[in-house]
Amino acid sequence: MAERFPSLRLRLALIAYRALWWVGLPVVLFYLGRRGRTDADYTGHLAERFGRYGPATGVPHVWIHAVSLGEMRSALPQVRALLDQGERVVLTHFTPAGRREAVKSLADEIAAGLVRPVWVPFELGFAWRRFFRAFRPRYGLVMEIEIWPAMIMECRRAGVPLLMCNAQYPSKSYARDTKGHGLRAELMRGFAGALVKSELQRQRFASVGVAPIAVTGETRFDQPIPPAFLAAAPPARLALAGARPVVTLASVVEGEDAIYLDAIEAAFAAHDAAGLPRPFFVFVPRAPERFRAVASLIAARGLSFVKRSEALGADLALRDAAPGDILLGDSLGEMYFYLSIADRVIVGGGFTPHGAHNVIEPLAVKKPVIVGPEIHTIEYPAVEAIAAGVCLHVQTPAELEAALAPGAAFAPPEAQIDAFFAAHAGATERTLAAIPELLRLTSR
Repeated sequence: MAERFPSLRLRLALIAYRALWWVGLPVVLFYLGRRGRTDADYTGHLAERFGRYGPATGVPHVWIHAVSLGEMRSALPQVRALLDQGERVVLTHFTPAGRREAVKSLADEIAAGLVRPVWVPFELGFAWRRFFRAFRPRYGLVMEIEIWPAMIMECRRAGVPLLMCNAQYPSKSYARDTKGHGLRAELMRGFAGALVKSELQRQRFASVGVAPIAVTGETRFDQPIPPAFLAAAPPARLALAGARPVVTLASVVEGEDAIYLDAIEAAFAAHDAAGLPRPFFVFVPRAPERFRAVASLIAARGLSFVKRSEALGADLALRDAAPGDILLGDSLGEMYFYLSIADRVIVGGGFTPHGAHNVIEPLAVKKPVIVGPEIHTIEYPAVEAIAAGVCLHVQTPAELEAALAPGAAFAPPEAQIDAFFAAHAGATERTLAAIPELLRLTSR
């Protein structure tokens, strides 16, 4: 006989969780207020976080929860495919980066009333009930792996099937959940099912009781590339770097700046000693609040750099500022431009315990990728990309410096990257095909 869900232990934990939200709500509001001082979007549309969205449309929506920028980008192919099927879509976000990406990428659809980006409700029962009344979701798709207890339990109460989509269970999270108290793993059984990235992920989710499950792949392989960035990259690269090799450091996070700046200095010294032109580096911090701090770190080392905000215009053409040796990418939403001007891309996060970020975007523009030791967050498709020879997995800062030295051998041809990419595309189509079957199994 199947174990009852939720167990008594989980029910008690959920009671404590709800009480903690009520007690901690002033702290959450204070946090949003502080973030709002530097980014006004954190405090905009505050009523939405309490489930107030204006007059209800009365039209059922498909609901996609894309908490932040990365999740929104992985959701975009799915949104467009659903719109092609005649659906209306409501998007929920927690961070301004995710919401801004939705507004930018789906402006026409939002204006036509086909897509509605809103804040995800706070983890309060009444807020979720208001959300359900406003949008009457036929089902929900939670991008990646987001475990929001009230969201899960309120969906069950309201009869809204909630599916994990584009899901992976990172190895560190899986080990923690299966060796610890197991409450998070048990809570996953509250989902109506899961659409996962790989067979390994299916096995992990199944082992903690998630069902039904379909292996659909990674939707980021299907995300569109803005053509304006591809067109702007060649002239910008020529103006910034001339014939020098270009290396982009993408999504660098706090805690690894020194490692990458050491590698840049080592690359300059090695190329100078060999009598070769220095590489040109594009340094893109992960979070906008770090732009100023990273600029100070680069300046403190005496390295020659320019900021994108000062060196390039709105059309991404070079202004009068001297290019220097480093371009600091202090802008949002232009990652494909920064990737497209590179010969190689180093993806940030891999030298911190939090793990590396997305390798799919650089591979999408045919750029070889280098990642640090911690890839548990991107296990799929990083393991497959490494095996295919299109991603270099360095274990130490010394190995990173060696990869940037003159004559470094890692340079897979575009055809090799194309073949890898083609082998992993099509997740959006597989997801659309799998959803009705999972919903049918759930309704039994």
